[in-house]
Amino acid sequence: MDVNFIIVEDEIHSGEMLRDMIADYRPEWKLQAMLQSISETVDYLTNNEHPQIIFLDIELADGNCFSIFEQIEVKESGIVFTTAYNEHALKAFNLNSIDYLLKPIKQEELERAIGKFEMAVDFILQQHEKEETNKTNDIDYEELARSIAKTQGGYRKRFLISKRESFFKLGVEDVAYFYFDARVTFAVTFDGRQHILSQSLDKLEEELDPEMFFRSNRQTIVNVEGIDKFESYFSGKLVVKLVNNLNDKIMISRAKAGAFKDWMNH
Repeated sequence: MDVNFIIVEDEIHSGEMLRDMIADYRPEWKLQAMLQSISETVDYLTNNEHPQIIFLDIELADGNCFSIFEQIEVKESGIVFTTAYNEHALKAFNLNSIDYLLKPIKQEELERAIGKFEMAVDFILQQHEKEETNKTNDIDYEELARSIAKTQGGYRKRFLISKRESFFKLGVEDVAYFYFDARVTFAVTFDGRQHILSQSLDKLEEELDPEMFFRSNRQTIVNVEGIDKFESYFSGKLVVKLVNNLNDKIMISRAKAGAFKDWMNH
């Protein structure tokens, strides 16, 4: 598989080591550019065709790499993040992430990341061949990131929650429901505590196990373990009552009522 890639790394030696490791493992891959800063990367992506993969250091000399995505939309590239600071992992995986590699990068971890990329690309191309044999096999890297999660056998298992200057993990099994209000997404635990998340509900719906969570309406996603009971409501709607009186009522539309009942009875 011929793949074009760029490396963004402000430490020249680290960038050269990564370049050589990729060349040893995938000599047919083509390095398009070695970049060292946010400004240089934004300029390159603005004026050149986007590569299939970007190997991107998170902490660059002129700032945090996530500011790149605030200045330019990167949809056509899968991203492998590299850094010495693993607290950035969660934010990285909210983008089109293939993998997240801690420095110093080990050859086997790089090979794992490349393998995940190639496996997901093969999966997408096979799906495209089945569904649209008369169209070109362009790769949607947002779909690629979702496919990688599926091939890993996994839906999201936890969230990294920031509290002042510290962080803690929140397991998805501890969340009774999620809701969106005033442009902010909240996770509400079974003890009634609320935590702010960076993801949209649409993104969460993709990441959460559908056997455990149901998108009840545009504002909420509910955990099956958080449901105490549900009742019929006007016009074929349903009203869901949660355990511990966590929410007065969550409405299920008439259009979703049948799917919700099937989900509860699964």
